[in-house]
Amino acid sequence: QTPPTQTPPPAAQAAEPVQAPPAGSAPVVRTIELKFHPTNQSVIDAQTYLYYIHTRPSASREGRWVPYDEQTVLDDFHRLWATSFLDNLWIEVNDQPYPNGVIGKHIIYNMEERQRVKIVDYVGSKKVETSKIEDKLREENIDIRLDSFIDPAKVQRVASIVRQMYAEKGYEYATVKPRIEEMAGGPKLVHLSFVIDEGPKVRIRDIEFVGNKAFSDGKLMGQMKDNKEQWFLSFISGRGTYQEAKFADDAEKIVGFYRDHGYITAQVGQPELKVIEDSKDGKTRWVQLRIPVTEGERYRVGTFEFAGNKVVKTDALRPLFKVKPGEYYSEKKIKKGIEKAQELYGAGGFFEFTAYPDLQPRDQPAPGAGGEGPAPPPKPAAAGGPPTVDVTMRMQEGKQYFVDRITFVGNNTTHDNVIRRELRLYEGGVFNTEALKYSIKRLNQLGYFKQLEADAIDVQKVPDKDNQVDVKLKVEEQNRNQLTFGAGVSQFEGFFGQLSFQTANFLGRGETFSVSAQQGSLAKNYQLGFTEPFLFDRPITGGIDLFIRELHYTGQFTQASTGGNITFGFPVADFTRTYINYSYEQVKVKDLNPLYENPLVLASNPFLADSLLIGENGRRTISKISPSIVHNTIDNPIFPNTGRRYTASFDLAGIGGNTKFWSPSLEGVWYLQQSKRTTIGLRAQWQYIRPYGDTKELPIFEKLYQGGEYSVRGFDIRSIGPRDPTTGLVIGGNKSLLFNAEYQISIAGPVRLVLFYDTGQVKDVGQSFSWKEPVYQAVAPAGATPVLTDPYTLGRLLNPNAAVAAVDRVVVGQTSAFKTSTGAEIRFFMPVLNVPFRLIFAFNPQRGNVLDNQLLPQKKFTFRFAVGSTF
Repeated sequence: QTPPTQTPPPAAQAAEPVQAPPAGSAPVVRTIELKFHPTNQSVIDAQTYLYYIHTRPSASREGRWVPYDEQTVLDDFHRLWATSFLDNLWIEVNDQPYPNGVIGKHIIYNMEERQRVKIVDYVGSKKVETSKIEDKLREENIDIRLDSFIDPAKVQRVASIVRQMYAEKGYEYATVKPRIEEMAGGPKLVHLSFVIDEGPKVRIRDIEFVGNKAFSDGKLMGQMKDNKEQWFLSFISGRGTYQEAKFADDAEKIVGFYRDHGYITAQVGQPELKVIEDSKDGKTRWVQLRIPVTEGERYRVGTFEFAGNKVVKTDALRPLFKVKPGEYYSEKKIKKGIEKAQELYGAGGFFEFTAYPDLQPRDQPAPGAGGEGPAPPPKPAAAGGPPTVDVTMRMQEGKQYFVDRITFVGNNTTHDNVIRRELRLYEGGVFNTEALKYSIKRLNQLGYFKQLEADAIDVQKVPDKDNQVDVKLKVEEQNRNQLTFGAGVSQFEGFFGQLSFQTANFLGRGETFSVSAQQGSLAKNYQLGFTEPFLFDRPITGGIDLFIRELHYTGQFTQASTGGNITFGFPVADFTRTYINYSYEQVKVKDLNPLYENPLVLASNPFLADSLLIGENGRRTISKISPSIVHNTIDNPIFPNTGRRYTASFDLAGIGGNTKFWSPSLEGVWYLQQSKRTTIGLRAQWQYIRPYGDTKELPIFEKLYQGGEYSVRGFDIRSIGPRDPTTGLVIGGNKSLLFNAEYQISIAGPVRLVLFYDTGQVKDVGQSFSWKEPVYQAVAPAGATPVLTDPYTLGRLLNPNAAVAAVDRVVVGQTSAFKTSTGAEIRFFMPVLNVPFRLIFAFNPQRGNVLDNQLLPQKKFTFRFAVGSTF
């Protein structure tokens, strides 16, 4: 590239007369030249450089003469250098007089461009993947692009970030050195490498606190989150890795713990790393963490006052703060009080409200001491008593705001009114932040959208209005309209195929519509349903459901049902609805296990024939009305994190049918979020059923059982409950207790690891719930020798080709009446089935007196596939 000049070259000037400025003129700019070193080639277009050069040459043919200005040339230098294109820059100014003696300035801009990056790589990076480094650089808005000029400051910044990433993984001694190597193929092309020496991984073997007297080392270590001692599961959890960058957070937690207990001047210093030893392979360095602590005095509360509050009176604020004069100061109580105050002010539209405690220890000078004028004297502490601190809550109330507009973004299918009817925030009304939280919870319960988090709520002040805000909700619709087909397997349905259309947001109107056909080895289900949540434009739920079902219980019987349900629901309070459900169904029992029809079995159970519908063509008509009330604050129907659900229901059958019974039930479900990734779920359930009138015995399909993925998940379906003593077949009970506990851990996206514990028991008429129940042993008839304690297996062995032989039973011990199962499951959302899919591994520690569906003793360990959720 030929260096540009702004006047013809000297040869051209000699070929024609040279025009000169007027005699006696001051020096003028004659020519400008760009000169590139060392190759005299530039990657950047010359016009780009001329853009930054404000000095212009004279135009002799036009008679325009530009006076030479040294300050302008200096400014050109600074502008060129600021471009970061150059490694070196200097300006030469040479005199070239005109024939009439006027001085002409020939200005040469000497430039040496920076090296250009052709290759970037990370050498020696094993513990931190290159892709993760690049992701981190993008987060920090740092980008070293190929063919860009090398920037030393940016290179050092990248090296610092990579070192920090290694330090977070415990490689405190890692080094990152930039290496720049010239490449062939062009001017100043370089290969930029970050050479990484990972060094040993720093592991914490021991933590010692220095200076702590009020609390033990163990108590203080318990407050730390990121820097902990190693333990026996460190190879799984990674605990014990030293993370210097996160120590400040741990120190803040320790200080907060002290302040919660009255030590308002407590401080935590920088830790000292004492090297204990290196591993033989040099990959691990064990250290002791010595943490200095200054506890200070423990303070009691003196006076507790408020300042700055005008909207809410002090008498209304004081009950929110559980702080009493004379007790030890607790920052936790202060924070909880501030949270409650924020809710109170937020409900009134003061969403900018803030507060903080102003602490004035009486044994220290008041603020302002030593300034102009005398400082107020400190209040005396009680004689001989502990130090005292006066607390003043400084309140900054801000303005009251009102809602101007509420808009929605992302609801491409869902109508605005479906969202708006769930809101308790209104345009023109007070901007009630508590009503906004309530509204978000209601929207999340719908399941139409992905979970609305804080970033989905955009509140902006209206520019031209003093106390108005616009509220924008950004929703992301889930695929709630699905035409699906597929196959699966579970203990409840067996192997099955499914074809269905279902939606929880039919045509975007919030209506639920489903039509499905499922055929399986254990279950058949044909169903048509429709639910309108806002019947007659009022918050009344109306629904209808028609079905044909068959469910086969392995080794027992098949229950075939045809019927339908009609449901109406009404709101009675926040998150509380009452429902009235009427159902009518024809139920038939078929494919009975021949053992049920053995004369000996029927003779020993006078009501069993009625229960099995033997002699009634195997058919019953169930007509029942079921009122219920449900209080539900659970945040998400698929993957819940917080909230609770209480359900009370009562079934009354007999109106229009030939089966009469009454059945109350109570259920409570709680979800307690522990962190962003972990949640504890709990359920307690009680059920009772009893016939009345001319119905002496309940049909076997109405009796109560447990077992399976919806109750005690390590046991077979309907395997827990009272059994026939001769055959071992479950005949069901009339009362049950069930308890479930889950610890849910979010792994990635819609995948959760669930640790569970289930326990329950079922009892029949005349039996009471208990901790223990008897264990029986079968006694063979005369002339036979008992072989096993399982009566059914014993009967077959004694007479395998005939009916079950009569056996006697004797009590040989006791076992737990509660049957328990514990273990883990992987739960992830399956769009094909629109429900969670589950892989369950269970251990059954209390399983005495329980037989599986093959009438063999329940196994200790089981593995199952399932869909849905236990509760």
